[in-house]
Amino acid sequence: MGGRSAKRSAEIAYGAQGGEPEFGPWLQHAAILIVDDEPGMRNFLVRTLKPHCRKVEEASETTQASAKLDSQHFDVVILDNIMPGKTGIEWLSEQRRIGFFANAILMTAYADLETAIEALRAGAVDFILKPFRTNQLLHAVARCLDRSTLFRENQVLRHQLLATSDHLLLRDKLIGHSRQISDIRETIARVAPLPTSILITGESGTGKEVAARSIHELSDRCNEPFVPINCAAIPSDMIEAELFGHLKGAFTGATSDRDGLFMHAHGGTLFLDEIAELPLALQSKLLRAIEDRRIRPVGSEREVSVDLRFVFATNADLEAAVEAGRFRADLFYRINVMQIEMPPLRDRGTDIEELAALFMQKLARQLGMPPVPMDADVISGLRAYQWPGNVRELRNLVERSLILGRFPDEVVRLKATGPVASETLEEVEKRHILTILDQSGGNRAEAARRLGVSRKTIDRKLMDWNA
Repeated sequence: MGGRSAKRSAEIAYGAQGGEPEFGPWLQHAAILIVDDEPGMRNFLVRTLKPHCRKVEEASETTQASAKLDSQHFDVVILDNIMPGKTGIEWLSEQRRIGFFANAILMTAYADLETAIEALRAGAVDFILKPFRTNQLLHAVARCLDRSTLFRENQVLRHQLLATSDHLLLRDKLIGHSRQISDIRETIARVAPLPTSILITGESGTGKEVAARSIHELSDRCNEPFVPINCAAIPSDMIEAELFGHLKGAFTGATSDRDGLFMHAHGGTLFLDEIAELPLALQSKLLRAIEDRRIRPVGSEREVSVDLRFVFATNADLEAAVEAGRFRADLFYRINVMQIEMPPLRDRGTDIEELAALFMQKLARQLGMPPVPMDADVISGLRAYQWPGNVRELRNLVERSLILGRFPDEVVRLKATGPVASETLEEVEKRHILTILDQSGGNRAEAARRLGVSRKTIDRKLMDWNA
């Protein structure tokens, strides 16, 4: 009898054909909180949900439920409306005001339009009428999870579209066979399965985000979100709300509650790029989030627990920033547990032509244009060049060559002349940047685009050179 029951439970959860789970892919990972004063109803709900969900907890009254929300994260809260002390609608409305972002399903034995409207206003996303069947409950929970997952994915994709990323062709793969890249691949394979925070350093355009994605793909979180955040790209007055979320009315323009990017990455990997650009006031809050895995949305009275793996990146000298007082020493020591340094492209030998060939193949297909041949002179020129913009600049050069139908003459000339022997690396970089700026008619934004670096990098270099 026990064997038949187990088999039937499996069929209900995953469908008789053994394919996609009947109630969607998210139910088995969900954490559910049941709030009801009737022991019989709580027992029924627990027995119904526990075989299908990762965690199911119960509370017999609202004070106990509030304490559970304070201590841990729940994906869905299922609550009765008629309870001693205060109704489920009153409690839900109160929780929304102090910081409660999870989906809520309201149960009631009294179906009337006024109750339904009040439930929606209080923040309930579904409404089920007692008595109900087991499948009705499971489908209601599955709808909530689908809704929240789609919303989270939509917000992450929207954020990624707004962020600048020139690594779209190499998002999940480190290309090359140089010793440096081989060593980095080996290091990533060792650290990826661990929960350790990782700091990736290196010049702009060396592939720090690519390395971060590789860490995520090789970890046990690979089926959960990877959320990249460029700390330099978010205005300083908005970054706290973007990262941690906010409640309605927390500041001018906050017209509704909103999860932050930390919550969108829940269960997965959060990649904080340009970490040196994080404002000092927010650095202490980030340190708290890393240590306690808890965040406080702007305007909220409640902290929210998050399950994240942190990966950080910077092209700045963080130790110098600590000495200058621009970066907290305790945060630096907390994130610098394991450091991976990405090598500049000029030091990667034959990786340059391998990357150029990949870009040529992919971009030619994207643009619908014939590939431009790379003869020996072009390859020699690519190797002789110093690549201040690294992989990003190489990609831009290949795209520009496809549009022109040939590689620029200066690439071939580099093969013949090579860099001037007496010039330092900094002098080569300065000469090339000023040449590109001159070719762009002094337009710094256009020069930055051609070089594959940020406008801020051009501004900083010219300031250093008094140019």
